[in-house]
Amino acid sequence: MREAVSSLGRGAMRAIAELGELAILVVRIIKVLPQLPRTVRLTVVQMMEMGVGSLPLVIVTSFFTGGVAAVQAAYQFQNWIPDRFVGSVVGRSVLIELGPVLTGLVVGGRVGASIAAELGTMKVTEQIDALEAMAIDSTRYLVLPRFVAGAIMIPVVTIFADGLAIFGGYLAAVGSLGMSGETYVSGLRLFFETSDVWSGMIKSLVFGMVIALMGCYYGLQTSGGAEGVGKSATHAVVSSCLLILISDYILAEFLFSWIFA
Repeated sequence: MREAVSSLGRGAMRAIAELGELAILVVRIIKVLPQLPRTVRLTVVQMMEMGVGSLPLVIVTSFFTGGVAAVQAAYQFQNWIPDRFVGSVVGRSVLIELGPVLTGLVVGGRVGASIAAELGTMKVTEQIDALEAMAIDSTRYLVLPRFVAGAIMIPVVTIFADGLAIFGGYLAAVGSLGMSGETYVSGLRLFFETSDVWSGMIKSLVFGMVIALMGCYYGLQTSGGAEGVGKSATHAVVSSCLLILISDYILAEFLFSWIFA
């Protein structure tokens, strides 16, 4: 019993220490943010890596997500609700929830692991120490471009995913469910509100910052050689996914109870 309590206490202390270190990293990012023009080229490279490099995963995920949403909505509405509401369900669920969250999870798994592995390798091979020895701020040179790229590109990729998911729902509704295209589109227009789009974009912006922050944090904390790099990549992905789901709930409560109420 005593050992269990001691282990729980050590775990709590470790979590508090990590939270403090993460807060310090956020403060350092804010401090170097005015120096962003000096890292434009690096930021563009990271934007290409996060955005264009994630498109194959996003295309497959979003297309079939929209199709599944349409099929499930039609099944639930069968003999009870007119078919045109299938388009309404697909449109609003994709814009508000499915598009941002699934894109964040998919891209977070790929990008978070990539960032953590890259920075972790630089850490264990002492490349980051070499940058500091040359008076190059590692936060400005390594973290800031990735953070800004994540904040910009995840919303852009989410917009693309939303459109593709709605199109996937259209193909499923017309091809599998025998619904006319006009019926599906009329359902999309029926309850469409711009607040749905903005809420999804705000969520994806936060998710992008979370993904980049977790990848950078665990990458910079890497130790122990190749094994440590693997652990950092795993921790970055797990933390990103958990924080995306937690922040999704918090943002939903905030946005729809206060902002768009």
